Amino acid sequence: MESLPELTRVVRLPDGTHVYADPTALPAQQSTGPQVVHIHQAPPDRTVQRVVLGSGVGAGAVAAGVYFGPLLVGDLTAIAENLALLAFIALVLGWAVVTVTRSVTNSTSKRGRKAR
Repeated sequence: MESLPELTRVVRLPDGTHVYADPTALPAQQSTGPQVVHIHQAPPDRTVQRVVLGSGVGAGAVAAGVYFGPLLVGDLTAIAENLALLAFIALVLGWAVVTVTRSVTNSTSKRGRKAR
């Protein structure tokens, strides 16, 4: 077993690509500074998590953001749908009241003219 050649492994290059190569044959990598990920570059569902982790709050806040975020969106959507339905009902009732009032007013005014 010791006489077998070492298998090539997948190595990640500094530009982010992966290649099959012997790590000892690659040039030495220079250490770079910490990787900076700007919040506006994060996907929308991860932004809250990155803000929370960046501020050092912890995993509980991340879990709360992941769990309660979609629930909040669902609740706000349900509230908006209810308000839209109530507005539509108010519109229809308003239209009905105006139509009935005009009809009654017109019929009353015609009767009053005939009686004179």
